[in-house]
Amino acid sequence: MIAPRITTYRDFWPYYLREHSNTRTRAIHFFGTGLATALFVAALVTGRYWLLVVVLFAGYGPAWYAHFFVEKNKPATFIYPLWSLFSDFRMAFVWLTGGLDAELTKAGVASR
Repeated sequence: MIAPRITTYRDFWPYYLREHSNTRTRAIHFFGTGLATALFVAALVTGRYWLLVVVLFAGYGPAWYAHFFVEKNKPATFIYPLWSLFSDFRMAFVWLTGGLDAELTKAGVASR
């Protein structure tokens, strides 16, 4: 059975959080997002724009690994690429500012 397509970001965010319910999945995402961000900044600062290709692998590689082997689901990036990219940064920001547990609770994600 095919799930109905999500049409608003407001509906996507809780879905995204539920797709990242495993603590290890989120940790691997945070690592990949941090690494990709650092490489992106390094590319801009150093002028070594070939690093932008590495940014893609650094960000998506760990995330996709986490989905396939830890969370055992399909990355939301495949269907919602822009919302997923934005949500990776949003999830990292909310975690860094101490609000992730509340967001997970609102989305119906049990602690594990």
